[in-house]
Amino acid sequence: MGINITLFGQMITFTVFILFTMKFVWPPIKQAMSEREKRIQDGLASAERASHELELAKEQGAAHIREAKNQAAEIIEKANRQGASLVDEAREEARTVAERERVAAEARIEQEVSQARAALRREVSELAILGASRILEREVDPKAHQQMLDQLTEQV
Repeated sequence: MGINITLFGQMITFTVFILFTMKFVWPPIKQAMSEREKRIQDGLASAERASHELELAKEQGAAHIREAKNQAAEIIEKANRQGASLVDEAREEARTVAERERVAAEARIEQEVSQARAALRREVSELAILGASRILEREVDPKAHQQMLDQLTEQV
């Protein structure tokens, strides 16, 4: 008889203990576990969002770098084109100036040649006049005239 009553008493005590635990102890533990699970899920979601945002930031950074490289290449190309244009303009201007200088030099040379010819004509005419006056100062002598004509033919 003693075992059955004790066994029933233990069963009733255990049942009361389980009911007490389910009523007062289990809900706070369950709530703490659910809060912890929620925090973990929030942390995982936050980590996932941060990972996604990091990927987006990397893509945007790469896009900005590509854009900056493209802009730099365009600026360099534009500078090269402007440099080539300036060189071409300078060459053309130098050609124009050289042509003007050449034309001016040719004009000066032509003017000096004309002046030299005029001076030579004056000298030749003075010499002709001087020669004629000397011839006229001499007497008319066929022998002397012949000698002068021979000298002139040798000079020509």
